Amino acid sequence: MADPKQVREGLTVLILCLLWYVVGSSNNVIGKMLLNDFPYPMTVTMAQLLSITLYSGPVLKLWGVRRQTDIGWNYYMKILVPLAIGKVMGSVFTHVSLWKVPVSYTHTVKATMPLFTVVLSRLILKEKQTIKVYMSLVPIILGVGLASMTEISFDLLGLLSALAATLQHSLQNIFSKKVLHDIGLHHLRLLHLLGRLSMMIFLPFWCWFDLTSVIHESKILFDGKWLLLIADGALSWLQNLLAFSVMSMVSPLTYAVASGTKRLAIISASLLILGNPVSALNLLGMTVAAAGVLAYNKAKYDARMEEKSHLQNISVMPSVNGSINHSKISMYV
Repeated sequence: MADPKQVREGLTVLILCLLWYVVGSSNNVIGKMLLNDFPYPMTVTMAQLLSITLYSGPVLKLWGVRRQTDIGWNYYMKILVPLAIGKVMGSVFTHVSLWKVPVSYTHTVKATMPLFTVVLSRLILKEKQTIKVYMSLVPIILGVGLASMTEISFDLLGLLSALAATLQHSLQNIFSKKVLHDIGLHHLRLLHLLGRLSMMIFLPFWCWFDLTSVIHESKILFDGKWLLLIADGALSWLQNLLAFSVMSMVSPLTYAVASGTKRLAIISASLLILGNPVSALNLLGMTVAAAGVLAYNKAKYDARMEEKSHLQNISVMPSVNGSINHSKISMYV
């Protein structure tokens, strides 16, 4: 019989994922509607960072989340500040891409995240992958390439921005999980900390690049667009909250699967609601890329199971004197 605790945890993760998909789809659709008439992606980014800072504090108090643990200055500067800078850059690049190309194309390009993950894991962690994992990257590359060649609203800046955002999000996922593990910080506290730090870092750049233009275009905001800006910021905060909650409860592999499924939900919702024109080949490219993501996650799962089985075999291997060899188990506890 299944453990009731595991069943509850599984249902909680499922509900959080469904909410994440709905909120993420709504956030992207509203963001695209806003950027169509208000072409200031840096201002939209600023509104989102401000929302994370403003909304997270009261929620932390309401839920009784423990206060921030002491973080060494060295760790703060080496890990948290670069993580905050990456969050800013990822958000700006995402909004530039949404501004220039359809939501469906932006998230099709973001399906290349496994490719970035494999490359970064090789460069940073010296981690090698199985042949199946490498082969699963082929349909992702082919699918994104086909979608790019057949995208009616193709824009080079939109493509490059989506790729840059995907790179930043890959790094952010890796190092956010590291921070949660290293210093035992609550995931909502980490979200608040990164949102506040990102806003402070980004504020001077926003003032320099966008403030004057936004003041000159204030009539657009007063024409009802401020409601979309507020809604976009609130939904972005809620999406981050749900993402960090899911990340804290599941393994990196499960989170990657959930994130890939969320991308499919966003693409489907944007095509249905926004109705941007797509060709049959364009849809085929999106489908091939999505299939590649699923194949990648399956290949990673198989590789992890094989490694686990190999370690179990080593752990029960008799030693020279006939005793059981436990020498390598402690590395993976």
